[in-house]
Amino acid sequence: MRTLAITQNITLDGAVEMLGDWFDPTDDSDDVLAEMRRQDAGSDATLLGRQTFTDFRGYWPEQTDDATGVTDYLKTVQKYVVSTTLTDPEWENSTILSGDPVAEVTALKRQPGKDIVVTGSIRLCHTLIEAGLVDEFRLFHYPVVQGRGRRLFPDGWTAERLQLTDAKSFSTGMTYTCHARRP
Repeated sequence: MRTLAITQNITLDGAVEMLGDWFDPTDDSDDVLAEMRRQDAGSDATLLGRQTFTDFRGYWPEQTDDATGVTDYLKTVQKYVVSTTLTDPEWENSTILSGDPVAEVTALKRQPGKDIVVTGSIRLCHTLIEAGLVDEFRLFHYPVVQGRGRRLFPDGWTAERLQLTDAKSFSTGMTYTCHARRP
């Protein structure tokens, strides 16, 4: 079965909703970009909620001088969007999943392939976390406290203990951790 990984940019106080200017997708250092590219190489599918998908679709294809590599990655990777309202994704290599998100993602995980990565898409992340479908949490921690905003984990959700499988620090002061569900 494929790994479903949530990759998020997150503040020290746990916010993933970007309400301030603490995150700029084009302002990453070489060491952060190297980690992102390493993860991209292990993934052949991106899973997004409708809002994040339309935000990405309106931004990334328009980037012509993208040093991050995100534009090139999104141009070639298979994109899945969970939506009951979209009928045409209007973006190459995109598939709309309009049924029950838990059933759709469970079926997607059973298909052959590399990792499936979810980013942004807070409501979708909450659904997948609560359904127990997430295998890894890949978190890029920014050294800021936002003091507000939606969190990655749904209120009341608990995990006995996640296993730390990777950790790095970067020249920007950011850190990265990967936590996996214990078998």
